[in-house]
Amino acid sequence: MKNEENQKYIKWGITAIAVVGASLLLFFIMFRMQSISQIFSSVITILNPFLYGAVIAYLLAPLCEKLETTFGNWFQGKKPKLAEGLSVLISILLAVLVLFAVFLLIIPQVWKSVTGIAEVLPDQLNNANAKINELLQKQPQILEWWNSYYEQIVDQFETWWKGGFFTQVQTIITSLATRVAGVFTVLKNLLLGLIISVYLLTKRKQFSAQAKLLIRGMFHDKWVRMIEREIRFSDKMFNGFFMGKLLDSAIIGMICFIGCVIMQFSSSALIAVVVGITNIIPFFGPLIGAVPCALLLLLENPMHCLMFVIFIIVLQQVDGNLIGPKILGDSTGLSSFWVMFAILLFGGLWGILGMIVGVPLFAIIYDIIRHLIYSGLKKHNQGELIQVYLKEWHPELSETPAPEPSPEPATTESNTPETTDIDND
Repeated sequence: MKNEENQKYIKWGITAIAVVGASLLLFFIMFRMQSISQIFSSVITILNPFLYGAVIAYLLAPLCEKLETTFGNWFQGKKPKLAEGLSVLISILLAVLVLFAVFLLIIPQVWKSVTGIAEVLPDQLNNANAKINELLQKQPQILEWWNSYYEQIVDQFETWWKGGFFTQVQTIITSLATRVAGVFTVLKNLLLGLIISVYLLTKRKQFSAQAKLLIRGMFHDKWVRMIEREIRFSDKMFNGFFMGKLLDSAIIGMICFIGCVIMQFSSSALIAVVVGITNIIPFFGPLIGAVPCALLLLLENPMHCLMFVIFIIVLQQVDGNLIGPKILGDSTGLSSFWVMFAILLFGGLWGILGMIVGVPLFAIIYDIIRHLIYSGLKKHNQGELIQVYLKEWHPELSETPAPEPSPEPATTESNTPETTDIDND
């Protein structure tokens, strides 16, 4: 009896120490957040080539698997190492050729567009100035206001020229140099990432086996099943979403190029590439790509700008209602509300990258929370509430039998709908 009482006090003491330790850790994190953030940022910067390589390897892995299977059939399974090496080599070469073709397409078009704008802009400004003068001659009151406003502009310009011009020039030069250095850093990381991706693709099966050993060695069976399930679901989310989005964006880019050529736009290739690339971003991508292209066409020919705006609206409707659903389907299972929420949240945190990865990442978080809720309901013998909810809000999923309560719910697989059927509300 005394031993049991001592054990109870020991547990209380351990709990108290754990609470105090967690409080001190939280206090340290709150008051050292900036230092921790700097350390984390430095580590991420150092590991950027590995992150680039991991992304490249992940995107090329499906192609590599298919090529390896094809070569394995050709060699009748007698030369697995050769089949593996050829699949990695061809996958990397195809990726490099695609990137090279995109850059070869973009750079000349950008240069052509910039020089074209430089040639057209003076005439456009002269035409605008002539129209303004014509309007002012007909409206004396506006002319008087314009003259006074013009004098203020001239005075402010002289003040800026004498005081802040050279300071701003220095700032611009410094900023430009920083951006150029940033571009070279990205190119360096991309090159190193490409090299690292070769190793990752070559050793992907070994790394997968090591990860399984690590998970099974560190966690109990109930956690192993849960972790492996979420890994499979995460792979399905990211792979399905990105592969589908890339294919969808390529189709939209080609349709946009054909349409621009038919309408005789001078920068058809550049516009198609911009529209295709930005289409990867869900929801806001078409707007992000269409605005600069419309402004570019506005400088060349206002009528072309109007034609492009109408064309891009029709194209996005076709994509949203026909092409996208056929390719992507309901790949994430999220409703429009949660898609917008994920884009705004992760876009605010990580910028353009967050807008791209936010939707599948949020779908994974959503799925984990859903399974925790289902497990909690079963643990409290309230599993029937799941079927009541599904019957009311998702009748297409309510045919699945209600999960039976288990004395050890965490150790059993969930009998509720599969992880791909995420709540759409």
